Amino acid sequence: MNILILNGPNLHVIGTREPKIYGSRSFDSFYQELSAGFQNIRFSYFQSNHEGELIDRLYQAQEEGIDGVVFNAGAYTHTSLALADAIRAVSIPVVEVHISNVASREEIRRTSLIASACVGSISGFGLFSYTLGCYALLDHINKQVE
Repeated sequence: MNILILNGPNLHVIGTREPKIYGSRSFDSFYQELSAGFQNIRFSYFQSNHEGELIDRLYQAQEEGIDGVVFNAGAYTHTSLALADAIRAVSIPVVEVHISNVASREEIRRTSLIASACVGSISGFGLFSYTLGCYALLDHINKQVE
């Protein structure tokens, strides 16, 4: 099983960016733990601050035979119809994740333009949202096989 962890803008500075909201742990150290915790999963990781690169990576993931994507689109969640269209265009399931509880933040962060294109959304559990996203993605994929 191959899962892509896809991160959008500003997520490369997790650990130093607004630690009261996003925590003080770096994503790189968390990613090592995440990978070790799912021994039957081969993870790949991509982060970009550029919308077009995220879209290109989704299409590339499909070409590579990636089984699913755990995607934190960052602020693009609330602004990008292009990402929503790309998620709909690929045939791989995508789970939307967020570190913070976006429903309890500013009004603009309460609307996700990508949620309706994803199989589900998880937010508010810190970096553990990614772990939950992986479990949800695996459950979704396994139900598709049954």
